[in-house]
Parts: sequence; C-alpha cells; structure tokens
Amino acid sequence: MSQQVARADTLFLHEAGDDFLVVIDRDGSRVFRGTLELKETDAGPRPRRFLKTEDSGDEPLRPEEFVEIARSANRIRISQQTSTEARQRLKSMLEGYQQEALVVRTCRYCANAGRYSPITEESAIVADRDHICQDCAIQELERELSFKGQFTGAAQDRLEELLLEVGDLDRIIDLLQGELDPDLTQFDTISATTDEVDPYPTSDLDLHPVLQEMVEDRFEHLLPVQSLAVENGLFGSEHVSGEKTGGTAKRSQGQDQLIVSATATGKTLVGELAGVDRALRGEGKMLFLVPLVALANQKHEDFEDRYGDELDVTLRVGGSRVTGSGAQFDPSADIIVGTYEGIDHGLRTGKDMGDIGTVVIDEIHSLKEGERGHRLDGMISRLKHYCEQRARQRSSYDGAQYIYLSATVGNPEWLAKRLKATLIEFEERPVPIERHVTFADGREKLRIENRLVKREFDTKSSKGYRGQTIIFTNSRRRCHEISRKLEYSSAPYHAGLDYGKRKQVERRFGNQDLSAVVTTAALAAGVDFPASQVIFDSLAMGIEWLSVQEFSQMLGRAGRPDYHDKGTVYLLVEPDAVYHGSMEATEDEIAFTLLKGEMEDVSTVYDEAAAAEETLANIVVAGKLAKRLNERMLGDVPTKHAVGKLLEWRFIDGFEPTPLGRAVTTHFLSPDDAFRILEGIRDDSTPYELVADLELADQEL
Repeated sequence: MSQQVARADTLFLHEAGDDFLVVIDRDGSRVFRGTLELKETDAGPRPRRFLKTEDSGDEPLRPEEFVEIARSANRIRISQQTSTEARQRLKSMLEGYQQEALVVRTCRYCANAGRYSPITEESAIVADRDHICQDCAIQELERELSFKGQFTGAAQDRLEELLLEVGDLDRIIDLLQGELDPDLTQFDTISATTDEVDPYPTSDLDLHPVLQEMVEDRFEHLLPVQSLAVENGLFGSEHVSGEKTGGTAKRSQGQDQLIVSATATGKTLVGELAGVDRALRGEGKMLFLVPLVALANQKHEDFEDRYGDELDVTLRVGGSRVTGSGAQFDPSADIIVGTYEGIDHGLRTGKDMGDIGTVVIDEIHSLKEGERGHRLDGMISRLKHYCEQRARQRSSYDGAQYIYLSATVGNPEWLAKRLKATLIEFEERPVPIERHVTFADGREKLRIENRLVKREFDTKSSKGYRGQTIIFTNSRRRCHEISRKLEYSSAPYHAGLDYGKRKQVERRFGNQDLSAVVTTAALAAGVDFPASQVIFDSLAMGIEWLSVQEFSQMLGRAGRPDYHDKGTVYLLVEPDAVYHGSMEATEDEIAFTLLKGEMEDVSTVYDEAAAAEETLANIVVAGKLAKRLNERMLGDVPTKHAVGKLLEWRFIDGFEPTPLGRAVTTHFLSPDDAFRILEGIRDDSTPYELVADLELADQEL
C-alpha cells in the first residue's frame, strides 16, 4: 500500500458521520478513497480502523498504513466543513505523528462523492447555505432545468453564465420560480448619452411669422438633432449664412436630409418645421407619410390641432386592396398626412396632388421590410417623378424637398448616398434603458407581467409621472388575454380596433388612467405612448421573429426625458418556444441574438414578383420612362426580365398597361394574387370566396 501512494500529492480528510473520508490526490486525479475511524488512547486520538473503498466493497487495511500515507503526502488538508470537534481530533492525531494539516474550504458535494475539490472565495458557489465548486453547481442547475423539462441551448447558457457571475445557486433557482431579482434579470444598461451640440436659438429661425411665433412660444432653443438639421441646410443656404428673408419671401430650397436619431430626440419636428414653413409661404404642400393607418390618424389629429387654424389638413390612407377606394381626402389641402400606400394609390391612379413642397417620410427603415419595402422604394421613385414632371410644366414650381426619418439604420451613410440626401446622424439616448431577461412559459408570463405592471404603476418618477407599460405580443387574441389578466387598468390596442376605440385608449393612456396597453406591431412604428416600461411577452410578430431593427425600435419606446428618469425593458422568454412551424430558431436563441445583435442594413431586395409589381406601377405612372424610375430605386430591379414577364402575363402591351395590368397595379396586387383572382373568376367564385382565398394565401406565407 505504501508503494502505491509514495507519490501522493495531497491527503484530504473530511468528516463523514462518526468516521472520516480519506482521499489521496496525485497529479490532480484521485488515486485512493477510503474511510478512517479513530479511537481514543492515553496518547490522544489514533487510527482504529482503515478501509479502502472499492466498487466491489470495502477492503480492510492496517491502521499503520494510514500513518505511512500521511507521512508520504506532500500536503495534508482538512475540509473546512468538518466540525470544530472533529477537526481538533484529526489535528491532534496527526500531531502525534509529527504531521501538520491545513484547514481548507472544499466542495461538500465533491467531498461526499470522494473527490478533493478545494474552492476559494472567488470560485465558491453558495448552495443550500453551504459552498460548492462550480462544476457541482452547474450539475445541480442542469438537474433543476431537466426537472422543468424545457431549458436547453441559449437559455441554459445564460443561466450558467449568471450562476458563475453571482456565485449563488439558490438565487438562480429562485429566478426559475419567478422571482424577479433585478441583479439577475438585468442583462445590461444602455446609458444615457448626449452629443455636444450647440443649441440653435429659435429666435434666430427665419420662419413664416405665424410658425415663428408658434415655435418661439413652445421652445427657446431647438434640440440637438434639430439644430444639426438647421445648420446643415434644412431651410436653404440663407439659414446657413445667417441671411434673413423676412419670413415670407421666397428663398432657396432646403437640402434633402436623412435624419437618424433615437426615439424621443425630436427628429419629427425637423420635417414638420420645413414642411409647414413652405406651406405657409405658398411654396407647396407638405406630405407627411407613415407606414400604418394608426400613425397617420395620430399625426393628422396632431397637425389639425396645431395648424388647422392656418392650413388645411387632410388624411390619405390606403383602402382595401379589393375596393381600392382609400379614404376620401382633399388633394388641394396644405398638409396631407398619409400612409405610403395611400399616397402611392394616388400616384398609380393619376391623382393631381398639386404642388408638393416637402415630403417627410417617417420610418424610412421600412425599406428593408418584405412587401412594404419594395412598395415604399417604388413609391419614392414615382413621387419624385411626379414632382419632376410638374416642375417641367410649371416654371413657378421648383420641386420638393425630401426629409427621411428613422431611429434605426445600420448603414446610414450608404442609405443617405442612395437617397441623395444629407445625413444628419445624432446618437443620443435621452434617458438610460435597463434591459432585463427572465425565463417563463405562457402561464408564468401572465403572472410576471401583472407584477411588473403593478410595480411600475405604483412608482412615480422625479418628474411626478406614474410608470406606465407597453406590452408587445404576437397576436390580437393574446393582447386581449393579457389585458384581461392584469389587475390594474389596461387596454388592448391593435389594428383590429376601430378608430374611436384606439383614440380612447390613446387618450386614457396619455391621462395616466391606464397602467398598460397591450399591443402588436402597431405601436412599434411610433404611435406616441409615453411609457416608462416595455415588456416583450413574445419576440415574434405573427409568425416571424423580430429583427434587430424592429426590436430596437420597440424597446426604444421605454423612457421619455420629459416624463421619466429611466426606461425599463423586460424580455419574457420561453425556452425552446416557437410560434409557427416555419420558425428555425427558438425564442431563447432569438433573445440573445437581438440583445447582442448589430443593426441590420437598410436595403430593398427584389425577387421576380416584387420587380414585376414595381415595374408595372412605374409603367402605369411614367410609361416609357419606367426604366429611369427603376434605376433610381434603392434595390437592383431586373427591368428587362420584369418587362418580359409583364408582357408574358399580358399586364402590358408595349409600354402601356392593359386594362388587366392597370387593375392589378391600382389594387396593389402581387402577380400571384392577380392570378388567384383570375382563377377564381373563371371558377365562378363569389367575391367573398375570392377575399377568403386571398387572406388564406397570406396566412400561408
């Protein structure tokens, strides 16, 4: 026996009931495990019985062999978890053989399993009021996750990362039981930042007298992004040089600008000032374009309240793609607030919208979205063509100024160059945002959401405002389900509600009568709810995962500088969850992709159907000049191939649309939808059956 252990590095002793566990470690590996029993003698404690533990059973050894082992060991260690009395007995026994031992902290789980695992303050993990090694802690966590039955992949990696970071297994287990320990749920904090920009005094603006008075009554100085826009040619060269026009005289046209700045930094006012000023001077109307009807309704109401006494304000939104009627609007109005499709419908059907002085396109990053992206790209090209043609016909009209707005663009320099616009980029976050992640299934999410909403609404900011919450989820049905479960006052908000109900929700939220709104994608694009907290009940919208851009846009709704001291964002993640069979990743994997992700570039990609649709619309609007319109678009449109397909499908005859082609483009039909309708007509389908087929086809995409 002594020859076997002659090279023993460490002799480890650990209390095991009335006996002691003996472990011999050599070169980092266990080479011996046994049990030692002591007896009391006149000389002090001495070995009574020494056993070697084998899988087949215990092998008795001579007690003297333990003494040989102790004398041959380079070091002797006693577990700190050994009781004080037992520790004294061991030390006294070893001193009788002129051996010394140090008391060290070791992993109790390893010791009980016959392993020697010393741990330090830095490496120890708290577990059940004791300390264990990191390997055992991870095994215990995996056992707990296995019991819950759904944690793998990214969720498990995150929890293991947290375990090693905080060093407390009990806190991690509590987190799995729904405890919202902010030190554990917090993923990071996006700090408040302010770029140094000299504020531009509103008194130095050379606006129309009516607008000048309004602005000076509201602000003493412009916000930084607004100041940058003015200093970089928003109102033309006169403002840059300091010249005055007297507020009513005609001046040089301002620069086209791409404004990229975070939510709540004031970028919308940039377009508003330029457009309203030109409208008041009689230099052309303002078009203010947004992607969604809800946003258009809100902006129309805002502009009507603010400028309705001086200017005519009208609304133009897209109608059904079957009726194609759109909202009735006054094309001669001074301010037209519309959706992309609403204005594009006017272009496709040859509406005379008069002299357009300013075009403000909000949410320009929508260019990267599937169907909406290529339609926005085409609409911009068609609108520029309309203004160019009108300028050729009317010498008094010098075209439109274009102002593009976005909070989230991954490639702003490229986009500004393609749009031929001056880039105004201002990286500011007015208030810090804490981002939290916790794991829960669908039922647990409801309970956590209720707690978070109550906690936030019961808290007031230093500015005197209660905390209010926006909850994003992936379906209208889930909106209503969550809202019903919240104890404090709340309301669902989505495109399925009629205009009156949506306005009522907006008003009640603004009056702080609601603790929360529960919504789908509608709010992500910018409806103005001054929320302090955003909760992601789901990281999907419909049957698709959010993009980094959409996610950033949505979390940016949390925290407004005039209301709140900070914003708070919670991701409630269901491990291994998918919401549709077509989803490749799981929700926990998507969560950390979004949190760590780089902003996607904004560009428009054309497949055959998209290229054919936009080429057809351009032919309807511009005839033989359609190729020029295609070349101006952001995406690479294969014009020759698209024209060939349109001829094959009999949507065009030469560079003239056929009646079928004109109907297809008027109603924003994709080629597939057009063929589906034609097939239904040939089969004598009723209009209701046609509409049902179109909707079912959309859901299958």
